[in-house]
Amino acid sequence: MLDDPTSGSQTSETLKKLAWYAQRKPVYTGGNQVRLLRGGTALFPALSEAIDHARASVWLALYIVSPYGQSNAVLQSLMRAARRGVHVFVVVDGFGSREAPESLWQELEKAGVKLAVYRPMHRLWGLLDASQWRRMHMKLAVIDDAQAFVGGINLIDDHYDLSHGWSDTPRLDYAVQVHGLVTTPVLHTIKAMWTRAQFGRDWRDDLAQLMQHQHKMRRLKRWMQQARMRLNPREQGKLAHGAALHAPMRSAFVLRDNLRQRRTIEQAALQAIHQARQRIDIVTPYFYPRRAIRLALRAAAARGVTVRILLQGKLDFMIAGFAARVLYAELQHHGVRIFEYQPAFLHAKVLCVDDEWATVGSSNLDPLSLVLNLEANLIVKDRQFVRALSAELSVDFAQSQEVRKAGDASPRWITRARRALVRAVAKAYLRLAGVVGRY
Repeated sequence: MLDDPTSGSQTSETLKKLAWYAQRKPVYTGGNQVRLLRGGTALFPALSEAIDHARASVWLALYIVSPYGQSNAVLQSLMRAARRGVHVFVVVDGFGSREAPESLWQELEKAGVKLAVYRPMHRLWGLLDASQWRRMHMKLAVIDDAQAFVGGINLIDDHYDLSHGWSDTPRLDYAVQVHGLVTTPVLHTIKAMWTRAQFGRDWRDDLAQLMQHQHKMRRLKRWMQQARMRLNPREQGKLAHGAALHAPMRSAFVLRDNLRQRRTIEQAALQAIHQARQRIDIVTPYFYPRRAIRLALRAAAARGVTVRILLQGKLDFMIAGFAARVLYAELQHHGVRIFEYQPAFLHAKVLCVDDEWATVGSSNLDPLSLVLNLEANLIVKDRQFVRALSAELSVDFAQSQEVRKAGDASPRWITRARRALVRAVAKAYLRLAGVVGRY
């Protein structure tokens, strides 16, 4: 039997801490402070400053790590923190960070940074292993269990691209800096990624075993319904002392993984789109969502919502651009406006709905992010934050070019053939990666 959550037992305390993960829907907490960061030029100094002031611990989970340019300041801060006795843990994805020089990892470890590699890539033939197609695409950091960073920005200079080299114009990307209770699930997630990479298991394995027993699950659900939005008065006091909050910002940290949270990010976005009444702004470099999201966008435009999608104008991967463009005619026919970002590469992953709801994170709207990769987003329900984000997006859309409707320029059979080709490629890719069923 599952112990009573009020008994103070070790089991119930563990479940209490993991209650956010036991649900497949976003779990919101109030009293958070969220600051929008545009690009590495804003993120890296803020992250370096937080690490330089760390007293106890620093945890990072990163897809790409590069020591060149702006990002090197963060790496130097990590080494300084480790040398002064702070516990520094960094987990990197084995594919995303495969081009980082070996000397970087040696230097970090020599300084005392504890490193773990999630699914290291030893040779290209390793891709024949279906599990290797599921990458850790998160970009997360937590300092002293008190503040977190969540977003789409890798630890790489804004002007540098692994495939295309250096450019004069920085790529477009966003992240957030967070204080408050929502920091806790971010920390849980990084620890899970680190222990999974280091030891092959994490706390979610134990949670999954507990959930196999229905009578335990029923009691857990009852407790979660009672405690979901309840804050301990002592925790409230610590939060108020630790950060001056301008408003009770409600936020939720959401994942996409291969256990409990397979579709949490996608379903949260879909619900927000369904509830939109004025406008929907989507910014993503890779766009080939499920049919449910496309239908929801079409329905929103039909009921008078202004729906704008900002995609890449400067392509980093041709196949991704081709996949997105086969959807243009369908969406435009139903009133969805499509823009392509012109100044530089676009890497931001943002969804903004009305003045009420926004999400910033690592998840694109394509099969890799929605079905395969491990992703992490922060959802914010706060008018002041959403309006600030909308103001930034207005600048981005102003620097973009709206795509004209295709009309009847291409014969219908060509359009159908292109879409059939993309569907076939996407289906084959997912099958090779071990995904069965329809996307």
